Order: sequence, then C-alpha cells, then structure tokens
Amino acid sequence: MVLRPGDIVMVGAEASVQFSGDRALTFRIIRVDPRVTYDGWIWLEGYVLGPAGNALQRRRIFVRQDGLVGPESRTAGRP
Repeated sequence: MVLRPGDIVMVGAEASVQFSGDRALTFRIIRVDPRVTYDGWIWLEGYVLGPAGNALQRRRIFVRQDGLVGPESRTAGRP
C-alpha cells in the first residue's frame, strides 16, 4: 500500500500497541517521512480526526504500515 498526503487510515493495535482499545484513532496523513526505519515501520505526520471528520490534534506517529486499515483517499470521487 502506498500512503499519500490526504489519505485517511484507521490506527489500532495492529499498527502499534499504544493504539489498542479505546486509544485507536482515525488519522489523516499530511506527510509520510521518507527516512528508513525498522522493516515495516513508518513515521506519519497528520491529524487525529473526530467523529465528524474534523481535525482534533496534529500528531507524529510511528506505526507498522501493514497494521493500518485503509487508506481512504480524501479526494476519492473527484475528477
């Protein structure tokens, strides 16, 4: 999966233990850090989204890419 700015992903326990249970979040990516890290892990910058899709908090997270659910493109359906 190729992650791009504008993609929305669900971040849960499969991505990192720190996001298990009620700590899971919906995250809109604004930047994918290109630096090489541990195999399968990536740094993402973006916004935690609320139930209405509004940005609640800007964060930088370190997650297993295969553990992310999505992406849903923010621009899907647009010409």
